[in-house]
Amino acid sequence: MRISLFAAIGAASLLGACAVPDTTPKPVEPPVARTEAVVAQKAAIQPQAKVLKRKIAIGRFTNETRYGRTFLRDGDADPLGKQASDMLANRLVESGDFLVFERPDLEKLKREQEIGGGADLIGVDTLILGSVTEFGRSTVGKSGFFSATKKQVAHAKVEIRLVDPKTGYVFFSGTGQGESTNEAEGVLGYGSRADYDATLNDKAIGAAVSDVMNSLVTKLTERPWRTDILKAGGSEVYITGGARQGLKVGDSLMVMREGEKVKSAQTGFTITLPAAPVATLKVASLFGTNETDEGAICAVVGGQLPADTRSLFVSEAK
Repeated sequence: MRISLFAAIGAASLLGACAVPDTTPKPVEPPVARTEAVVAQKAAIQPQAKVLKRKIAIGRFTNETRYGRTFLRDGDADPLGKQASDMLANRLVESGDFLVFERPDLEKLKREQEIGGGADLIGVDTLILGSVTEFGRSTVGKSGFFSATKKQVAHAKVEIRLVDPKTGYVFFSGTGQGESTNEAEGVLGYGSRADYDATLNDKAIGAAVSDVMNSLVTKLTERPWRTDILKAGGSEVYITGGARQGLKVGDSLMVMREGEKVKSAQTGFTITLPAAPVATLKVASLFGTNETDEGAICAVVGGQLPADTRSLFVSEAK
């Protein structure tokens, strides 16, 4: 009887030691409505930052390496420089933050416009110049008693400069480098064979362009956005730029008077003195079908416009 009692006590102790408390978390409703929480989460993930698009153009982009110089086409153009220029243009367009215009084929554009009846080329805020300064390929490998590896490596380096088209002043320069590899391995004479991979060239140049993109976009967006006054009368002002440049109905803008231009005796540069605010505008409506003919109708909500608006321009409200 005593043995049975001890056995019962031991079994109860063992079961108690093996018991695991229920730690399953119970759902807790947030302090706000579910719909409000979903909207807040989306806003946190995808903040709607206002971006007024700058007008930029890619000008000369050359190949300064020995690679591909025997295959020059279209006069001064070459495949490597043209490829880097096209990759940069595509990435800038895909970013959605800029209006990108053609400049390397400027003479071709002028001829086409003459054939089609003529059209005005659009001035840009920044001109991008660049070159491929390094490009090369190499094949490296290791051999062992039973195995061997072969790796093809392509390396590229691009140099970018941003130029103010009005003065020719270079206000930024950046460098991007990229590398692409292809490796094959064989054991006792068997395995994959690493033939010449021409796509390594494209990937290396693409990687170099991507490497310089962050600093390039940051510097471009630091440039102040501005536009001109097309027509002004009474309390209405017509300006260049609309939805494709990022303007929206209700946006606030400033009319500024261009500062006086004074030549510096120290540097020889002509320096523009700070602009002065004249009036405040609010975008009332937008018009136009593309980048070349779009504009905005604004209402004057503060200040007063003079009769002569030639020395005025419009900028973002601070």
